[in-house]
Amino acid sequence: MKASILLVDDDRELLSLLERKLSEEGFRVSTEENGSQALDRIRRKMPDLVILDVNMPDLNGMEICKALRSDATTQNLPVIMLTARDDQIDRVLGLEFGADDYITKPFNARELVLRIKNALRRTPEAIHQKEIYKLGNLQINFSTHEVTIKKEKIPLTLTEFKLLEKLIETPGKVQSRSVLLDEIWEYGDDVLSRTVDTHVQRLRSKLKDAGKHIQTVRGVGYHFVEKQ
Repeated sequence: MKASILLVDDDRELLSLLERKLSEEGFRVSTEENGSQALDRIRRKMPDLVILDVNMPDLNGMEICKALRSDATTQNLPVIMLTARDDQIDRVLGLEFGADDYITKPFNARELVLRIKNALRRTPEAIHQKEIYKLGNLQINFSTHEVTIKKEKIPLTLTEFKLLEKLIETPGKVQSRSVLLDEIWEYGDDVLSRTVDTHVQRLRSKLKDAGKHIQTVRGVGYHFVEKQ
């Protein structure tokens, strides 16, 4: 079945252009110009991916993203943010609110399609079946995409889960920021290394005491250390 995408932007001309381009790529596309209406629509019928403009009247893209991440039914929904400004603050804030990716206007349609496909590949259905991983109070079920600490479910975004999975696959081995950007985001050259740092910080926070197992190697990247 074709993946469904909801485009949310108050720019009608851009919505029309993107709807046509993405439809030509084989996606099922719907659009909304209002943030509140978009959020209601997502809750009624969840798409496979949402593309949100940062700057909108009513609810802006960051507020919508935050609402999606705070709801158990939508917390894993892939979200790509659009921003009209080449502003690192906008990018970092978007990632901190839980966006999986961002793209700055104006952008190439092919680049957006690539990022959409990458985000969709990071959905739970794309994760290989693996045994349950346990370390102290931390338990990760790679087949069901569930992370628990003391039996309490920890809500992770798709990108956060993929990042955790990558680090755990090679315990003790240092993963450079460039490798993580290339393998998690799959287009490393045009993504800020701060993207990795922001996701790691948020992941550590969500994992609480277990976050100490993700350690920084100054000037290089990160590794997952099982023994403390």
